[in-house]
Amino acid sequence: MDWQAIKERLVVWREDRFDTATESNSTKVVLIVAAVYLLLAISVGMYWSMMPAQFPVQENAIVMAERSQQSVAVGSTTTAALIQVISTLLDKPGGFMSNDVMPPGLWLDNIKNWEYGALIQSRDLTRALRESFSRSQSQSKEDLDLGKAEPSLNFSSDSWTLPASESEYKSAVKHLNRYLVRLEDTGNSGSQFYARSDNLRYWLAIVESRLGSLSQRLSASVGKRRLNTDLAGDSAAQQSTSAPSELEIKTPWTEIDNVYYESRGTSWALLHFLRAIEVDFHEVLKKKNALVSLQQIIRELEATQQTIFSPMILNGSGFGVLANHSLVMASYISRANTAIIELRDLLSQG
Repeated sequence: MDWQAIKERLVVWREDRFDTATESNSTKVVLIVAAVYLLLAISVGMYWSMMPAQFPVQENAIVMAERSQQSVAVGSTTTAALIQVISTLLDKPGGFMSNDVMPPGLWLDNIKNWEYGALIQSRDLTRALRESFSRSQSQSKEDLDLGKAEPSLNFSSDSWTLPASESEYKSAVKHLNRYLVRLEDTGNSGSQFYARSDNLRYWLAIVESRLGSLSQRLSASVGKRRLNTDLAGDSAAQQSTSAPSELEIKTPWTEIDNVYYESRGTSWALLHFLRAIEVDFHEVLKKKNALVSLQQIIRELEATQQTIFSPMILNGSGFGVLANHSLVMASYISRANTAIIELRDLLSQG
């Protein structure tokens, strides 16, 4: 027998077996690491997806005034609420996630839509501050800091670098803080917040339009056909291109939870803004006998923040076996929107 050949074959067999075992162990290590990472990502994602709690607007205004060694003035509560809402978007667990390009933030579309809803309301109120609340009339000079805060806050929400969305929004907060400090400075008459009914009606008109759109998108979760009423009420009205007399309105099933969480974020931000408006416009609302109308709007929006016990947003038919969370949300937002329309009418009366 050729013992040398047998010995060489045995060595080769042992090397092959060792290489196979090494590859097997490497594969196991990779799988274990991937499983641990996935488990951690899911756990962190669940924590980051938690909706922020509400905060008391009056106490928030007092804290901000004390921080700058000032006293609360007319408009402080609304401005401070706006600053705190934007700061919450930036500082909540996980930070601002709409521009995340890496897991787990990349996967968390629900909280991203929540952020978008709150961001849109913040943009609208900042615009109202610049164009209406801080100006005595249309020909008056706009506040410089508010003029810088609005474009910063309107920066794209999905930019992750050069510049990142967060840096622009932090810049907006900085300018809003400067406006707030000047607003509360009794020796500075150049910065003002005019709590007038016409200014409030201006902002409420924007809110009304936003809520009306959300209500329609939420209601379209079950799909429906409606008559085209776009030109109704004006016999001479025209539109750019022709449209069918009957329209099919339905939100794609892949977007139903997106619209729902956008509505939830919108309502969360609006709750704080309306509570702040109740403080700053108290005398105006009292004189118009409209305080209870505003309080009813707040109560309707509070219902939108109830705990969701279902692990997912259900889209049952209107009278089907399964719930339809979008229709429930639409009912609260529609009632709030109707109350806003009535409030604007009250404010327009002498």
